[in-house]
Amino acid sequence: MKKRHRFVLALLGLAVIAGCSNKEQSEEPVAEIEEQVEDQEEINVVDAEEVLPFITPFTGERVAEEITARPILATINNHPQARPQSGLAQADVVYEMLAEGDVTRFLALYQSEIPESIGPIRSARSYFIDIAKGLDAFYIAHGYSPEAKSMLEQKVVENINGMHYDGTYFKRSSERKAPHNSYISGENVQAGAEKVGASLLYQKKVSYPFYEAEDNVKIGIMANEILMKYNNSGSFNSQYVYNAETKQYKRYSANVETIDYATNESIELANILFFEMPHRIIDNVGRRDITITGGGNAYIAQAGMVREIKWKNADGLLIAIEEDGSEVKLVQGKTWIHFVPTSPGLATSVIYSE
Repeated sequence: MKKRHRFVLALLGLAVIAGCSNKEQSEEPVAEIEEQVEDQEEINVVDAEEVLPFITPFTGERVAEEITARPILATINNHPQARPQSGLAQADVVYEMLAEGDVTRFLALYQSEIPESIGPIRSARSYFIDIAKGLDAFYIAHGYSPEAKSMLEQKVVENINGMHYDGTYFKRSSERKAPHNSYISGENVQAGAEKVGASLLYQKKVSYPFYEAEDNVKIGIMANEILMKYNNSGSFNSQYVYNAETKQYKRYSANVETIDYATNESIELANILFFEMPHRIIDNVGRRDITITGGGNAYIAQAGMVREIKWKNADGLLIAIEEDGSEVKLVQGKTWIHFVPTSPGLATSVIYSE
């Protein structure tokens, strides 16, 4: 036992001697080690952070607080003289469809965030109101078709219209000519809802299903570029280009990149949907009726892939479905939905390539 003690003491002595002889050399490395440990502790704290508990209904992003705001659906002008529009970059979902002739309009859905400026705002159509009703959205427009006017007067949806509040809640821009210059601010959306006695708390609680990992999305045919043709002139045709690094699609209209006028942001999308629907012209102005009930054929573009799916109207809500009837999952992010006339149909109107 004594020999063992002497051996241990000898080792300790050597350690002390070595420590003394290298005292100056060891002080700074010890400090560096301590800093590295602290850095590692910070990284571990970040890694250990709890996953945010709530998911935004229309973009699938995780957030700290539950979304209780009612969706706002605004009719936005897409005439070439109205471009670039304000507020598109903040929209969770944008629906694009024909209004009259070959002219398309947008329905921009806001819930995750409300932009400072939205517009130019344009007039309502009956099927715009049907979509707003299905979403239980507060609806914004400036003007209306005869059918839409009747529906709004019957209060099919809670709404505010620029025909009644031009110059108050709706402001005219001096940079553009009417009817391409009516705008509403996020602040006036709130004020307008209060004026007409509409609650901006969400009651219906609609939400989309989302993928948890993008690896599951690689289904279909590889297609990094997609063209949506509404006419032969090209003024209202859209092109989407997929970026594998950002995992987003950039949008182009008439070969010009779609940006947000107010923020100068590019419109970047995670999902693009194409719903084939019956269209018919109903008057000599060229206004159309679009059948959004029932369902039909559809395409979806995600993660640089395109595949065939279906769509249906479920209690007023337009949703994408798989062949087995289950709802199509979306990639987290923003979505653009095109309504495509059954004549000439998806195969002719939607052209995609690698």
